[in-house]
Amino acid sequence: MKNDLFSIGPLTIHGYGLMIAIGVLAAYLVGEYRAKKNNLNPEPVFAITFLCLIGGLLGAKLLFFITDIKEILENPKVLLDLSYGFVVYGGILGGILTFYIYSRYKKLNFLQYFDILIPSVALAQGFGRIGCFLAGCCYGMESSCPFSITFHSSEFAPNGIPLIPTQLISSGLNFIHFFLLIYLAKKVKAHGQIAALYLILYSAGRFILEFFRGDLIRGSVGALSTSQFISIFTFLAGIIFFWFCGKKYKKGTGLSESGTP
Repeated sequence: MKNDLFSIGPLTIHGYGLMIAIGVLAAYLVGEYRAKKNNLNPEPVFAITFLCLIGGLLGAKLLFFITDIKEILENPKVLLDLSYGFVVYGGILGGILTFYIYSRYKKLNFLQYFDILIPSVALAQGFGRIGCFLAGCCYGMESSCPFSITFHSSEFAPNGIPLIPTQLISSGLNFIHFFLLIYLAKKVKAHGQIAALYLILYSAGRFILEFFRGDLIRGSVGALSTSQFISIFTFLAGIIFFWFCGKKYKKGTGLSESGTP
């Protein structure tokens, strides 16, 4: 739980930034490998990774501003600090939108590349949450459980108090999602359904995990946190998207609802 890992002269290597970099690199390498393995042109993968990273960061920052608008209105100087304040859902939506626009511009098969690259998103998130753990952000509620963790020099989490390690739980779930999506990709036939499963799995896990988060400053909608509120819609969108892609596949192959010609 130490964000400042080591220094090289005037340069300090931060745990959060390092984990984000590792996550992005791993996502790119896995995405390129899977594109080749599935007989897709791997050349666009680098551009997609870079552009989605930019679009995701902008989306994550924008949603943070929206959810924290009250504090921003009271203290506009917060807008000048770009070192923190990101909402994952904003990053996901921003990255998907950027990817869709790029695929239309380059005339790529959006759904096919979407399925190939979406497990990489879960992989990157797994490393990213380890970065959150090192920095102390996205911390959990106070707990006396044996597996609780205590921060001592965090700028975000309350220090000296045992907390639920929601960052590590989230990281573990994301890695599980990654391997599960890779496995299911061999079973699912309709393009777009792996991406839909990612939305379903992530939103379900996030909705439950939010009950154990302790950083309540992130905003709420009624009794739900902002992320829980968004999770409901992404979960439903994932189910509808999965059904739609399956329906489109059956129609394109001439199969009936029972799977027979």
